[in-house]
Amino acid sequence: MFQHSGPIVVGVITLLVMLSFASRRVRRFVFTVILVARARVLSWIDRVRGRGNTHPTRLRESFERLGPTYVKLAQLVASSEGMFPEAYSDAFRLCLDRVPEFSIEEVRHTIREELHREPEEIFESVDDKPIASASIAQVHGATLKDGSRVVVKVQRPGIQAIVAADLAVLRLLAGWFEKLPRADMANPKAIVEDFAMNLAEELDFRREAQNLDQFNAIMVQHGFDGVAAPKPNHEWSSVRVLVMERFDGVRIDDKAGLESITDDVESKLLLGMRAWFRCLLVHGFFHGDVHAGNLMALRDGRIGFLDFGIVGRFEGERKKLSSDFLMALAARDFEGLARCMIAMTGGNLDATQLAADLEKTLEPLLDPTRATKYADMIPLMTRIGMRHEIPLPRDFILILKQMLYFDRYAKILAPNLNIFTDERILSSLMEDMVLAMSAPVE
Repeated sequence: MFQHSGPIVVGVITLLVMLSFASRRVRRFVFTVILVARARVLSWIDRVRGRGNTHPTRLRESFERLGPTYVKLAQLVASSEGMFPEAYSDAFRLCLDRVPEFSIEEVRHTIREELHREPEEIFESVDDKPIASASIAQVHGATLKDGSRVVVKVQRPGIQAIVAADLAVLRLLAGWFEKLPRADMANPKAIVEDFAMNLAEELDFRREAQNLDQFNAIMVQHGFDGVAAPKPNHEWSSVRVLVMERFDGVRIDDKAGLESITDDVESKLLLGMRAWFRCLLVHGFFHGDVHAGNLMALRDGRIGFLDFGIVGRFEGERKKLSSDFLMALAARDFEGLARCMIAMTGGNLDATQLAADLEKTLEPLLDPTRATKYADMIPLMTRIGMRHEIPLPRDFILILKQMLYFDRYAKILAPNLNIFTDERILSSLMEDMVLAMSAPVE
C-alpha cells in the first residue's frame, strides 16, 4: 500500500527544505493557505458525515493556530455583531477569551529591553499572573517604587515581525479577492488597510499614552469630572511597554456588580455615552472599541474608559459629515442620511431613491414603540449601499459599531432606554452640535 508513497514523501521533504530557506512572508503565506484550505476540507468532511456546517469553527481553529494577527482579525469579527455572518461571529467569540498567556520571564525581558533597567529598579513588584492576556499584549498588576498601584501592558514577544508578514499575505489575498464579481463593493483592500492602520496604532504604546492624555484633557476641558481614562506614566513607557494608573471597578455589562456600587446604573451609562459623543462631535476624536472590557464603573463613582489602542479621528469635512450622519439617524431624516452616505463616498447618485430605500428598511428599526435588534442596522445599510453601488462608509460603520455596543449595555442595564430615540441623548447631541459649531476644536 506504500509503493506509491515515495514520490509524495520526497515532495513533502523538498517543500519543507525550500520553506526553511524562504523568507518569513513566503512561509507565512504557505502556512496560511494550508491552514485555511485545511479548514475548508475538514468542514466538507464534517458535512458529508452529517455534522452540519462546521466551517466557522474549523476556520476559528485555523486562525488560532496562525497566531496573533489572525486572532485579532477573529476578535474583530466576533465583536462586530451584524457586520459578519452570525455563525462566524458566534464561533470566533471564543477568541475573545482564549488567548494564551506568555511567561512572566518574557514580560521581564521585554521591560528590560525597552526601559533599559532591571524590573526591580522600576517596580516594587509585578504580579506573575496577568490581569488580561490579549492578542497584542498582556497586562499585569504592579506597584511602583513610590507605592503607586499601576498596570503594566507588555507587547507579545516577536509580534512586530509576525504582523508585518501576515499583513503582506492579507494584502495579497485582498488583491485577489477584489477581482471576484462585485467584491469591489466589499472593498477588501480598504478593509485590510484599515486593519493594518489599527494594528500600527496598537503596536506603538506611545500613541496609546498620547490618546489617554488627550481623552483626559477633553474631559477636564468640558467638566466631565465623573469620566476618566487611566493616566499613563510616560517615564516608564515605550513602544512595547505602557505603565498606567490602575482602575478599580466593574465592567459596564455586569449589572449585579454595578448595582453593588451605585443606585443609578442608567445614569452611569448615560454619562459614559455623553462623554463619548462629546469627544466625537466636538473634537472628532473618540474611543473606537467600547466593548464591555473597555468600559467600567469605578468604585470611586466615576466611569472609566480603558484601552485606547484603537481610536477614531475625524477632521474637517469628515467630522462634519459624521455629525450630520448621527443627527440624521437620530431625527429619522432619511434624505439627510442619504446625502451623507453619498458625500462620504464621493458618489453622484440621486439621493431621493436612496432615501426612500433607507426609510423603508430602517424606519422599523428606529420606531421607539418596537423591540428591535439594532445589530441588524449595519448589514441592512450595507445591502442598501450595494443595491445603489456605493459602499457603506467605513467612518459610519465605526460609529454605528460603538452605538450598538451602547445599545447592548442599555438592554442589560436599562431596558426602557432607547439610545436612538431617548430625549436626554438627543438633547445632549444637540448641545454637542451647537458647541461644535460655535467653538470647533481641531
